[in-house]
Amino acid sequence: MKTIGIIGAMPSELIDIRKALPDSEIQKKAGFDYYINTVGDTRIVHVCSGIAKVNAAVCTQALIDTFQPDVIWNAGIAGGMNRNIHVCDVVVSSEVLPHDLDLHFLNDYPPYCGIFPADKSLIDLAVRTCDEFGVKSFVGRIVSGEAFVTSNTVKAEIQQRLTPDAVDMESAAVGQCAYRNQVPFVSIRCISDNADDEGAMSFDQFEKIAAKRVADIVLRMAQTY
Repeated sequence: MKTIGIIGAMPSELIDIRKALPDSEIQKKAGFDYYINTVGDTRIVHVCSGIAKVNAAVCTQALIDTFQPDVIWNAGIAGGMNRNIHVCDVVVSSEVLPHDLDLHFLNDYPPYCGIFPADKSLIDLAVRTCDEFGVKSFVGRIVSGEAFVTSNTVKAEIQQRLTPDAVDMESAAVGQCAYRNQVPFVSIRCISDNADDEGAMSFDQFEKIAAKRVADIVLRMAQTY
């Protein structure tokens, strides 16, 4: 049986997945509630990690240790960091990394890697699925940090330094944990705001719409994986 692990940071990023997968078995590990559903020959384990990198890393490691997933999908919303990518478009990670840490500390010390690549076959699956839904998708770099970016100044500094397509608070941690455990990984993020001075207002307006779009995509991916 194949096992898919799906990690969302906030309840709003998982609510539509859980509506589509009712009657879950729930196992508690490391303080997280892991919802388990079997669909055909696939076991789907979906979990709310909480916000930011430490929560995401602990949740991912507990998922791997307990359920040995074949793949991990980090699903949710993000801020747009590329002027060609708009609210409700989807960014599929080519790679993930932290934007608030000097990569020297990752490159020159364990794990001797600071940029964590997504799995090519999972990238392709996510893009094909977006195409099926008529959703505009972009494959690109996603960066993560311990702040919700709502500042033109902060955004510009991150853009200049790292040229990402999206920013969130968890993808880099999930990707790093998956990398260290050699589990194929991808992050699928729907843009809820432009991570600028208007970001908080846009987030409030589009959060549920963006989360529903990602849920639909991830559920379809699970059907065809």
